[in-house]
Amino acid sequence: MVQRLVRLGLVRSERYRGARLTAAGRSAALQLIRRHRIIESYLVERLGFGWEDVHDEAERLEHAASDDLIARMAEAIGNPTADPHGAPIPTASGEVDETRLQSIADLAEGAVAAVVRMSDRDPEFLRYLDGLGIRPGASVRVLERAPFAGPVTLEVDGVRHAIGTSAAAMVYIRRNRR
Repeated sequence: MVQRLVRLGLVRSERYRGARLTAAGRSAALQLIRRHRIIESYLVERLGFGWEDVHDEAERLEHAASDDLIARMAEAIGNPTADPHGAPIPTASGEVDETRLQSIADLAEGAVAAVVRMSDRDPEFLRYLDGLGIRPGASVRVLERAPFAGPVTLEVDGVRHAIGTSAAAMVYIRRNRR
């Protein structure tokens, strides 16, 4: 597969150094990400799918949808800048917000932050977060951090919850300024 991508000019491969995307490869990757995230957004916004159920469906549809269909879907839902899980949607011209974010696991006791995005790979994980009120836009405050990879106790929109550090590491935030 790597050799095929090299022949297509999408990847440069160097022995013992691995493979890297070319400019054309990066552009193609960003367009595929755009398609995927617009489809996810459309499925949630217009078709009523749960945010936990759209990743796999978008995987199946992203290769079959035409560019015109993707453009119309984006326009129909107001050209969103983020998918239902908070991940940035690249623009049609290939620009994307690449701001590095911290996770809840990085926060100190007493810190307050806004949830920006989370991993979307596991529907059960998303259902778990949803049950806790942890979605993009939610406000979280770290109340307590147990030692030795113990749970992180949070206040989420006024409600107290404890989550494991591995779960906290998959929820990305933007710190609130005091």
